[in-house]
Amino acid sequence: MTPLPAGFLRVPLAHRAYHDRAAGRPENSRAAVRAALAAGYGIELDVQSSADGRAMVFHDDRLRRLTGQRGAIRSRSAAELQALPLLGGAEGIPALADILALVAGRVPLLIEIKDQDGRMGPDVGPLERAVAGDLAGYRGDVALMSFNPHSVAALAELAPDRPRGLTTAAFDAASWPRLPGATRRHLRMIPDFEATGAVFISHQATDLDRPRVAELRAQGAAVLCWTVRSPQAEAEARKHADNITFEGYAARIPGA
Repeated sequence: MTPLPAGFLRVPLAHRAYHDRAAGRPENSRAAVRAALAAGYGIELDVQSSADGRAMVFHDDRLRRLTGQRGAIRSRSAAELQALPLLGGAEGIPALADILALVAGRVPLLIEIKDQDGRMGPDVGPLERAVAGDLAGYRGDVALMSFNPHSVAALAELAPDRPRGLTTAAFDAASWPRLPGATRRHLRMIPDFEATGAVFISHQATDLDRPRVAELRAQGAAVLCWTVRSPQAEAEARKHADNITFEGYAARIPGA
């Protein structure tokens, strides 16, 4: 297992990059990435698949919230998505390869692979393969994670030299209405950590006092968390986590 590089524990991670739509920096956009680089933050971002199998930097599985367009992101080609402007910005949806070229190893990059199965099941592989392909030859601190343990397990085969982790949560019914109750109860206990070869978790900030989180940390797992939205919430999160993923304010960089 590849350990998590120290940079992921040293600098705060800007959630979906250092975004602010009112300032012309939509989430997961090149502009938000450039702002994170300028501020010296690490970057957390999400990837979804295009119709032609490219890894695209985008959070939702549907286009409407972030572009105003109808349909699923997987219904359009990478070229179409790159030409589709993000609301509040002047640029289209970036491919992962675009962001890797922009970051160029300057700050840690935490990549969340969004669930492609729809139920956190085993129908995974193509997006993970696309991400691994884009990362081939990339020189810089990168870590990969997913809510879907099957995705993380696939990364053990496809990108064995990249540290991997589980994105974890309380998995309450209100926040996860499409997940069956049995699946939510299973994932809530983080039972797949060892089997997937994970070395870290990124856990829901409001659920960090869960005993399983403390247990994993005591066993040597790195604990990141999402999403912190104020200095007060950051102070509370740091009682349980080694680092934060933040948005909506300027997190302090220790030692800066």
